[in-house]
Amino acid sequence: MTAPLFFVDDGALAVAEVHGELVLAGAEARHAVVVRRIGAGEVVHLADGSGRVAECRVVAAAADALTVTVLALHETDAPAVRFVLMQALAKGDRDDQAIEAATELGVDVVVPWQAERSIVQWRGERGAKAHRKWAALLRAAAKQSRRPTVPDLEDVVSSRMAVDRLAAATTALVLHEEATARLTDVDLPGEGEVMVVVGPEGGITPGEVAAFEAAGAIPVRLGPTVLRASSAGPAALAVLAARCRW
Repeated sequence: MTAPLFFVDDGALAVAEVHGELVLAGAEARHAVVVRRIGAGEVVHLADGSGRVAECRVVAAAADALTVTVLALHETDAPAVRFVLMQALAKGDRDDQAIEAATELGVDVVVPWQAERSIVQWRGERGAKAHRKWAALLRAAAKQSRRPTVPDLEDVVSSRMAVDRLAAATTALVLHEEATARLTDVDLPGEGEVMVVVGPEGGITPGEVAAFEAAGAIPVRLGPTVLRASSAGPAALAVLAARCRW
């Protein structure tokens, strides 16, 4: 099994050196020591979100601090093609499940979408709280899957705002059960953004599909079955990753 990964503060590894010491503190240290029961002599990985990873050996473990010695430093190159998931807000935590799995599968950017048929509404403090929850879910999923970067989380967009966001992508793909084009047949760019759009439980409205197509998006289907809002995005990302990353 690979060594567990924990996150230090953003940019904390910029000046890290091999054989130097680092201290993991706060909630991450408590999780490492109290929950994972990591102790002296064990190997852990520390990441600061930049793509840099410090391979370390624990020299001391306390409830609120984990002191380590850096064994090696590794750099993770940013992918030439960035995957963006525009996920419609959905009930029953299905959108939460979608972004967690998407993180494990390598999504680089997540865009919450207030679709016309979204039952869940992000407004005021409730919307801010939901946005913070998504940010925490992305970080936790990155940590669990041992990836050194956390996906960027953009502000929630309405369907009108989504049109502009789609137009900015290199390639935009709208998952739709009535599409005739298959995801596996779409030409992918060698660099830039590939955006996947997933609708809510009630589906994407004809007006939204038309507006997205006018912005350059391509409606595509994954297969003969209709997937839930929680599984459609991750399934599409797995297909894309198999084509240009794995």
